[in-house]
Amino acid sequence: QLQLVQSGGGLVQPGGSLTLSCAASGFTLDYYSVGWFRLAPGKEREGVSCIDSGGNVYLADSVKGRFTISRDNAKNTIYLQMNNLQPEDTTIYYCAADRVARICYDGEYNYWGQGTQVTVSS
Repeated sequence: QLQLVQSGGGLVQPGGSLTLSCAASGFTLDYYSVGWFRLAPGKEREGVSCIDSGGNVYLADSVKGRFTISRDNAKNTIYLQMNNLQPEDTTIYYCAADRVARICYDGEYNYWGQGTQVTVSS
């Protein structure tokens, strides 16, 4: 069974940091396009940061300088390091993977994690 299992997230104060993890099982992420998306109430799903199969990286303007995406092929896991978190970053975050998806085109990703809540509040 092909699946992505997320961990991390939680409650953090403004300016704090969190790391999200997304572990794949049933397939190898090495040659997959992978990414992190978030969905806030009343808004469309937003691509936060993605890496395509060629190693190209996309980072949304809203998180540049604060978030970093990475992948550990040995652990078959991708990460999203989030620094200097702000209240507007509060929402549910999802990881995604696909063999051929264009970078951060969310409609083209076939495998999704279960989602994890990130709350930034004092």
